Amino acid sequence: MTDGPARHRHGVEEFAAAWTAALHRAHYVPIGASERRHIVAGLTDRLVAAVRADRLDPDSGHRIGADLVAAGFASPEALGRTIAIVNSRLLWAAGLPADPAVSARLTGLLAGLAAGFASAAHDRSLRAQDTVRLAALAARTRAEEALRVTEARFRRFASHDRLTGLPNLTLFTERLGRLVAAGPQPGRAGVCCLDIDDFGSVNDVLGHQVGDRLLREIASRLGAVTDRPADLVARLDSDRFAILVADTTCAEDAIKIADRALAALAEPFQVAGTEVPLTASVGVAEGPVRDGGAAGLLRASEIALHWAKADGKATWRQFDGDRSAADAARYRLSAALPGALRRGEFTLAYQPVVDLGSGRMTGVEALARWRHPRHGLLGAARFVESAERTGQIVALGQHLLEQACHQVSRWQRQRPGLFVNVNVAVRELQQVGMAAAVAQVLDRTGLPPHLLQIEITEQAVIRLTPAVTDTLSALLELGVRILIDDFGVGYSNLANLRALPLHGLKLDASLTHPPPPAFRPVPGRRRTTTDDDFLATVVSLGHQLGLAVTAEGIETAAQADRMRTVGCDNGQGWHFGRPMPAEEITRLLTGPPQH
Repeated sequence: MTDGPARHRHGVEEFAAAWTAALHRAHYVPIGASERRHIVAGLTDRLVAAVRADRLDPDSGHRIGADLVAAGFASPEALGRTIAIVNSRLLWAAGLPADPAVSARLTGLLAGLAAGFASAAHDRSLRAQDTVRLAALAARTRAEEALRVTEARFRRFASHDRLTGLPNLTLFTERLGRLVAAGPQPGRAGVCCLDIDDFGSVNDVLGHQVGDRLLREIASRLGAVTDRPADLVARLDSDRFAILVADTTCAEDAIKIADRALAALAEPFQVAGTEVPLTASVGVAEGPVRDGGAAGLLRASEIALHWAKADGKATWRQFDGDRSAADAARYRLSAALPGALRRGEFTLAYQPVVDLGSGRMTGVEALARWRHPRHGLLGAARFVESAERTGQIVALGQHLLEQACHQVSRWQRQRPGLFVNVNVAVRELQQVGMAAAVAQVLDRTGLPPHLLQIEITEQAVIRLTPAVTDTLSALLELGVRILIDDFGVGYSNLANLRALPLHGLKLDASLTHPPPPAFRPVPGRRRTTTDDDFLATVVSLGHQLGLAVTAEGIETAAQADRMRTVGCDNGQGWHFGRPMPAEEITRLLTGPPQH
């Protein structure tokens, strides 16, 4: 009996080989052939031992089925092929007869194997599902974390400046807007809008890399200006920064921050071995932050910044509602200029110019007026500056010159030799062909050239560019006379004054009135000259240059006598007549002589 297993060992090995081949065809398991044979050989020995036992262990088949699944052969087809090959070949391989007792043990063994297989396969499926679920949960967790990181990066990218790391305009306006929603009572805040003066020159001369390094250093200095958590320093764009001063009590709180910012930038910067001095201009706005007021506060600070730039840079200016309203009114007038020109809304008023020796009106000054459909009759001071800034002064000047020459040409019948003074801006003198346009106007109106006197400002003499010189020379060749207006309030270039072939000076109205006692007398020193002596010297200078001298702003008979005494040739002012329509000048010319 002891030799029975040995005699049937060959059959067992054949059974194991057949079972191995069947499992391999039924289910792929990622293991090598030798390992597969080793696993199946072990299971075969356990099957043979179980079926040979006198009494079947009810758990043996269950364990074999579970181990078959654990080895990786967990498909239904693997179970089916296992049952088929065990049922048909195991008893032969074990050398056992197919009697009822042995067959019963085999049936019980197969039932246990199938039950163990099914239970293990179910558990395996649950574990696989758990693994998938856990893997999905882990993947979701990783994805959510990556999304949070990405969102945080995006939020910083969207709310911070990449170059300096400071908050940008988006975050600045958001923080400013939060002050509105902070409570039922509107809080107060200040905004300092800061711009580096002439920073474009730094980029042009030193390069953008140096410019970027400077901007980072500027941001670092400005960040130290305030250490209150509620305040915020931001870079709005390019070389423009802003400081939010939260919870202010008055405008002085914001002004102090502006002073600190200017002081922080006053120390020269050291970049790439180069000392770079910089200045900045700051606009300050402070007040309650109501609904819609956050954007208005920032806009107000930007308006004040423009004022700081216009007032000389390297300083701060506080927003002022009245000044802003005046700026807005000027802008609206400026925008309306082209349409007003097309509609013919511009006209002239004429102010008499009188010979101080005879008291006779010898000429008029043509003064621009605008018949505005809403604001009424506007003086030149309301719109000429805007016209010069926008370039509309060229078309406007041409239009008014035509009117003036036409009207004075008609007055020649009543007062032969009556001249007209017309103000011309520097921008008009810079236009190529300006003299030719004047010649055409004189031809169309028939006014003799010597009766047209062009008044230019001292600015034109100071900035005597080739274009201006060419225009003045061409006008002189036409026979037009040139006068310097408002003489004595600017910085006349005496060399140019001597060189230009001028015909007259018009003393500014401030020289007509006695000066206020601006300075206290110095003890032990006595002033040896009077104001009349000074005026006589100025008039004498004009006469020595061969120029006729006209005094403006004469309002009283005493002033007229005084200016006559110091030697002025002509006078102009309310004493002789205010600016008036052409019809009133006509009545003066045709009426009895005025004394």
